[in-house]
Amino acid sequence: MNCLKAAIEAGCDAVYLGGYSFGARNFAGNFSNEEIIEAIKYAHIYGVKIYVTVNTLIYEEEIEELMTYIDFLHKNNVDAVILQDLGMMDLIRKTYPNLEIHASTQMHIHNLEGVKFAEEMGIKRVVLARETSYQLLSEIRSKTNIELEIFVHGALCMSYSGECLMSSLLTNRSGNRGTCSQLCRMKYDLISNNNKINKDEYLLSTKDLNTIKSIGKLIDIGIDSFKIEGRMKRPEYVYLITSLYRKAIDNYIDHKNTEITDEDILEMKKIFNRQFTEGFLFNEKNNLFTNEFRPNHMGIEIGKIININKDKIQIELKDILRQEDGIRIISNEDVGFIANKIYKNDKLTNIGLPNDIIEIDNNYQVNVGDIVLKTSDSKQLKEINNKISLRQRKVNIDAYLECYVNKPLKLTFNDGKNNVEVYLNVVEKANKINMDDDVIAKQISKLGDTVYKIENLEIKKDENIFVKVSDLNEIRRNAVIELNNLRNYNIKYEKKEYEINLEEYKEEKGYSYLVNGIDDYNLIKTKNYKYLYTENKELLKIDSSIIYKLPRVIEKDIPKGNYLCSEIGNTCLNKSYSDFSLNVTNSYSVAFLNSMKVKRVTLSYELTFEQTKKLIENYKKRYNQNPNLEMIISSYPEIMISKYKLLSKYNLLEGYIQDSYKRKFKIIEKDNFMHIKNYKKIEYDPDTYFDLGINTLRIE
Repeated sequence: MNCLKAAIEAGCDAVYLGGYSFGARNFAGNFSNEEIIEAIKYAHIYGVKIYVTVNTLIYEEEIEELMTYIDFLHKNNVDAVILQDLGMMDLIRKTYPNLEIHASTQMHIHNLEGVKFAEEMGIKRVVLARETSYQLLSEIRSKTNIELEIFVHGALCMSYSGECLMSSLLTNRSGNRGTCSQLCRMKYDLISNNNKINKDEYLLSTKDLNTIKSIGKLIDIGIDSFKIEGRMKRPEYVYLITSLYRKAIDNYIDHKNTEITDEDILEMKKIFNRQFTEGFLFNEKNNLFTNEFRPNHMGIEIGKIININKDKIQIELKDILRQEDGIRIISNEDVGFIANKIYKNDKLTNIGLPNDIIEIDNNYQVNVGDIVLKTSDSKQLKEINNKISLRQRKVNIDAYLECYVNKPLKLTFNDGKNNVEVYLNVVEKANKINMDDDVIAKQISKLGDTVYKIENLEIKKDENIFVKVSDLNEIRRNAVIELNNLRNYNIKYEKKEYEINLEEYKEEKGYSYLVNGIDDYNLIKTKNYKYLYTENKELLKIDSSIIYKLPRVIEKDIPKGNYLCSEIGNTCLNKSYSDFSLNVTNSYSVAFLNSMKVKRVTLSYELTFEQTKKLIENYKKRYNQNPNLEMIISSYPEIMISKYKLLSKYNLLEGYIQDSYKRKFKIIEKDNFMHIKNYKKIEYDPDTYFDLGINTLRIE
């Protein structure tokens, strides 16, 4: 709640937040239902919208709870829900036609066809993949009418959002379920030809996105909403970053210049940075996308250690260090602490200045020459907290007061959208002295404890009137209450029955194979199978019956035909077969894809046996027919796809990353993307899954 209030005070137009369930930041300090109601009312008074993240994959056993939650959000006037799950998108849009839906970046929409699909589904806004280039954004904007939202600041994922299985398959904590263990922030060795290649170890740790100096380019092409990632950050971070983007946007709109200074960027670095990048949005060079040195807050460099004795560590400063600042010393093992005691010339001091030589107590294992970083600036934090507490954000209103003898006192408030008229006691004629306009204006303008500020006040009155000061105060309070009620608007609640039209499929048992080499193809041709897939176009020339597996990312020129499709754009465009990467984890998703004429639906790697069983049972029970499902039972799963290319950075043709457990993950670079395979093969018993009602079992 403190972060929400900080964001609003800093000038945001909307806040996205998560509840206790179904949000993609499960470890954040999320909101209870009561807090969500409070947040909506608080934000709406300021004219700020609230979007609630419901952007995880949903399992069969959770659907009833989810729909109860959605019903609660809708009844309490949430402005939109942000969704990833395709089945829940279909169920919610049909059940609650007046509830606005935003497609989460977890839905992996990254091309024009995907945006058009969302538009056809009645989705109001698409949060595009962070990897979408400025050039492609411009084309999408020119060819669609749907609202477009993009991330402009904050943490980046190494993989395309919604397409990472690394945490799920290695730690049983799913990024698609809000419990990512952030394995990309861990140490890895890059191995090629049995040699370790890398020096720094955080090979997959990205820098933080920062596009503030280029925000005008995005305004010019018509992007509707800029998203700042900050749900696991402190209120001071939320306030500072939001206020600077507010400043940049407003300045660009007014003057065609963001007016962001180097000092502004320095303030951003102090509050939190892993170093900054403009990301693939503005075609960042491949070798500048990651910070392989450290995966955490880098702060700013303020000095280095020049001497160490038994009692003290001596530091030569290049920037200010204050008592209560947080510092980190980059050593064999980094050490971080609050600078509670600073010594200068053997005396305690509360500040060290540039070029000063200061000392701190020697309580740490560090070395001469180690770099000292400032990771929190006590002065900065105090100043930000003071700004937040002042509550200077106001809603400007016009006020009109009518004071006519023998008529009720009348006060009108207008905020540009809402108009309230409030009446009180009959105005009396003055016996002696006419009431002065300044006295009236002073009372009507006493709005200090509210969100309102009177920009224009017009007083119309007879001569020789008398109005009690208590009446002026009461009518002002009543007008505030009425305006609050109007600004806390109601979104029309409507609930309908869910309906869907489905194709019928018979139960059958058969195998499919993914083959990419001629030797594999010749071997498989001797086996009993129903379908063959390939990513090798040369094999299509040999056997036209093979189904081509399209890439998981196709930014332009999606082909039409009979394909195994890996993302929304081409699935719905081609009416083909859907692959595991569409993240199907419930029967509603199967039904939705069926209704879109997808011929066969591949289930997610993230389903357990029992969850798969429940999905099929519920599908048959609800729709009274069989689903046409495929499941991968033998493969090295692709756990990540990225626009960043690690092999290319190190000028390698092949290689793998190795973690601290000596597990080796093969890296493949193709089609200008990096693909990382799991370190071990999955193998499931085919008979048990055939018995469940899976029609096709795939071996890769």
